[in-house]
Amino acid sequence: QLRLVESGGGSVQPGGSLSLTCVASGFTLETYTVGWYRQVPGKERERISCTSANGDFSYLPASLVGRFSVRRVGDKGTVDLRIRDLEPEDSGTYYCAAVHEVAGVYKGCGDMSIWGKGTLVTVSS
Repeated sequence: QLRLVESGGGSVQPGGSLSLTCVASGFTLETYTVGWYRQVPGKERERISCTSANGDFSYLPASLVGRFSVRRVGDKGTVDLRIRDLEPEDSGTYYCAAVHEVAGVYKGCGDMSIWGKGTLVTVSS
């Protein structure tokens, strides 16, 4: 069974930092586009990042650049989302998702096929 598992969430004070990890179970992420998403209760899930399998393409909303960063950790086979200077508005459940790049072609994160169950981030004082 192909699964994604997120970890690294928790309760953090404003101004703190977190590193969320997405790891695959039953497959490896080497040939997969990976996206990070955030969902807040009562709101639609929003895309935080989208990264191609080879790392050549990486998307972050302009509003998050500087505080959010994504990194593929090749030796661990993970895709990490790092957040610094956390704000209460960053709270939510963070999900990672993946889609296989057929023939190595990156097509963005519009149609993800594998989703994790999420990790909760709470930013409060």
